[in-house]
Amino acid sequence: MPEAVRVFLVDDHALFRTGVKAELDRAGSADPDLAPVVVVGEAGSVAEAVAGIAHLRPDVVLLDVHMPEGGGAEVLRRVRPKEPDVVFLALSVSDAAEDVIAVIRGGARGYVTKTISGRELADAVRRVHAGDPVFSPRLAGFVLDAFAQHPGSAPVGDPELDLLTPRERDVLRLLARGYAYKEIAAELFISIKTVETHVSSVLRKTQLSNRYELSRWASDRRLV
Repeated sequence: MPEAVRVFLVDDHALFRTGVKAELDRAGSADPDLAPVVVVGEAGSVAEAVAGIAHLRPDVVLLDVHMPEGGGAEVLRRVRPKEPDVVFLALSVSDAAEDVIAVIRGGARGYVTKTISGRELADAVRRVHAGDPVFSPRLAGFVLDAFAQHPGSAPVGDPELDLLTPRERDVLRLLARGYAYKEIAAELFISIKTVETHVSSVLRKTQLSNRYELSRWASDRRLV
């Protein structure tokens, strides 16, 4: 039997992790001619993921994109330089372009959505472990287009800007123009509390300290 592919699972929902483990246990060992896919560890947060991956050194990390404390992109940022041999496969409910490009630029080898079946997921794990890029069919088109612009590399651009959601960019654009939180809320038809949440998220992702630094940051990227 081929050597097993050792998988580390990162997702902030324990019930989902349990389901993925059960699916991989079943589908990952169904064919004796294929390498078994074995979950050797799991984490529910960025910090747990960083520590667990460093300790276990799995072959493949199944990585959720949206989690507190920076999500999948933060795990990649902290782990990739120290563990270059570990392969990352994003597994997310999101099929938004900015999410896909952010984690691919961060070093993930593939991106599949959570509609994938257990057998398809086990196959995707084997394929990225073998060195192939793997994407869900709905994502493959624009990912291939992005790679075609710069063969042999991830899509280029501004990694920090790509971490922002479209709504966070809208809030940042108005903030940089001098709008108060109340005015931003009225312009975007959202609550002031939601504006504050978006601003806090942008500050965290850009690692800046205040709205004045954000305004300069946005101006430098011609968002204003």
